[in-house]
Amino acid sequence: MKRKKYIRILLVICLAAMLLCVPALAAGGDVAGAVEQTWTDAAGQIKTVVDSVVFPALSMILAIAFFVKLAMCYFDYRKHGQFEWTGPAILFVCLIFVLLAPNYIWNIVGI
Repeated sequence: MKRKKYIRILLVICLAAMLLCVPALAAGGDVAGAVEQTWTDAAGQIKTVVDSVVFPALSMILAIAFFVKLAMCYFDYRKHGQFEWTGPAILFVCLIFVLLAPNYIWNIVGI
């Protein structure tokens, strides 16, 4: 008896979902054109957000990681007498890359 009740409720929910769903169609059936238009409309906003939020946040994170790694390498040098350059060098190169990325990344993307 409970199974029939649950099946009826499920069927009513499925029927309601089918009746209330509205198909989303692109204007004229041109989906690619709709996507391209959306991209051109939003490209300026995306560029502004990435330039003012994403790249500064990445730069800050990499700068903090670089200085922490440099300090840890210095303490290891004082303890063992050998300075390991690999970690700080990789973080420094990544930091330089992120600082210079806004100058050329938009040329690659085409904005």
